[in-house]
Amino acid sequence: MRSEDRSARLERDLHGAARRGEIVALFQPQFALATGAIVGAEALSRWIHPLYGLVPPGEFIPLAERLGLVGEIGDVMLRLGCNAARDWQDQGRPIEVAVNVSILQLRTSAIVDTVSGLLDDMSLSPRLLTLEVTESTPLADVPEAIDTLHLLRALGVNISVDDFGAAYASREQVMALQANELKVDQSLVQWSVGSDGEELARAVEFGKSQGMRLVAEGIETADQLARVRALDCDRGQGYLLSRPTTKPQVDSLLVAAGGFGDR
Repeated sequence: MRSEDRSARLERDLHGAARRGEIVALFQPQFALATGAIVGAEALSRWIHPLYGLVPPGEFIPLAERLGLVGEIGDVMLRLGCNAARDWQDQGRPIEVAVNVSILQLRTSAIVDTVSGLLDDMSLSPRLLTLEVTESTPLADVPEAIDTLHLLRALGVNISVDDFGAAYASREQVMALQANELKVDQSLVQWSVGSDGEELARAVEFGKSQGMRLVAEGIETADQLARVRALDCDRGQGYLLSRPTTKPQVDSLLVAAGGFGDR
């Protein structure tokens, strides 16, 4: 089938995909770098297409943004993420679940009602939900998003700035968001052997100066792990520690309760 036929089919079929249950969540564990314990998991959206199978997020998320379907897919991911967090909470193994929210979802305060309703309906502690702000659109272009994030923060959930060092967020914008977590982009974590790593160190120093929790993403080698631990980052995630996986597989990791050195 020609690529243009696939593109047209995906564009048509993405309408209603969330409602049909085709949008699912995988979870990538986050580890406390001091102890190696699992302390969180990022919910990552995947589209299981009836014809093409797994469609990567890099293909369907930009399409969803263009078609105005980000909110529909985002609501499903919020529910899936909260479901998982509530289940782990009820098992007595509470870990935070991070869900990505687009700046486009924050244009109105509707998401505040959605999050508040989910927390109430599931009796979920707000501290177990982290909303990661992903910036496909500069914050300066959507000033109302900052007000919405302040309302969400008032609910008691965590606000995280994703991909810091590679996206649009300036340090001034990060401070305006009142976020309590900074995710350092993998491009800084994975700097080459010949690089001095100053950008990574500066990003970590900035986050700590603001009292923010530091998460290093994209850890793929033992050297990278040692580097972010030496910089005193709080948490880490990446293929070296664990690939995105199903919730039952995260359940098994939590039951084993081993450190990342056991993986």
